[in-house]
Amino acid sequence: MKIIIHGGFFSESATNQETKKAKQDALSSIVTQAYDYLQTHDAVQTVVYAVSLLEDNELFNAGLGSQIQSDGKVRLSASLMDGKTQRFSGVINIENVQNPIQISQILLDYEDSVLSGEGAFNFAIKNGVEFFNPITPQRQFEYEAKLDQHNRKGTVGCVAMDASGNIAVGTSTGGKGFEIPCRVSDSATVAGNFANQYAGVSCTGVGEDIVNTALAARIVTRVTDGFTLQAACEKSFAELKSFDGFAGVIGISAKGAVFHTDSHPYMVWASYDESLQVFI
Repeated sequence: MKIIIHGGFFSESATNQETKKAKQDALSSIVTQAYDYLQTHDAVQTVVYAVSLLEDNELFNAGLGSQIQSDGKVRLSASLMDGKTQRFSGVINIENVQNPIQISQILLDYEDSVLSGEGAFNFAIKNGVEFFNPITPQRQFEYEAKLDQHNRKGTVGCVAMDASGNIAVGTSTGGKGFEIPCRVSDSATVAGNFANQYAGVSCTGVGEDIVNTALAARIVTRVTDGFTLQAACEKSFAELKSFDGFAGVIGISAKGAVFHTDSHPYMVWASYDESLQVFI
């Protein structure tokens, strides 16, 4: 059993040691809780559990504490993929919910498995999800002061392998901040979140760059075709580099490899296999 999570990129690392320590502690706690949860749950359940914990922590740009778009509203996107069944589900630009990853989980059982905007919100309410305003005072202050333009690289994600060897992956984001309302990036697409029986990958970074290279699906496809997870990531990031793309990934392969890489420093991640690892 293995699990790895990420909390996006951390541009404050060089200047804010207090926030850096807080994120290290949060990642350590969340990945440890999720690894314990994995002992008695499958990969899909564990991914939803871990991403929900990340969404509930205002240090990260997903769920609570998400970035605010240019019209003053928060719109959330998330997706979930079960590598065993090859089912993908997600919500795009949903408003007024706390945990978009949990709505993605419900949608795994529906033929119409990716919903957006008002339709996604109505579906959530019909399925018992409560109204929730995810804007925190800090995000409101940053929005009003237009500080978010310096901190736009945020997403959270999780890849897990359960006791049966099944892999699942989930990714959630609050966007980049000050974007055109209803912008769609990678987090609720197979470019940013993809798994099959061979590997699972979650991405963070500039959504458009990740979409332009279909990064998560590309890496997993290469693993399926015989690449190691590391080699698949390295080849895909070489292609990303050709246009100076900005991204980071975490992944697990069916052979047990746990790997992470990024095109720029300071992607935050933590993993738990037989021991805990945290990096920021």
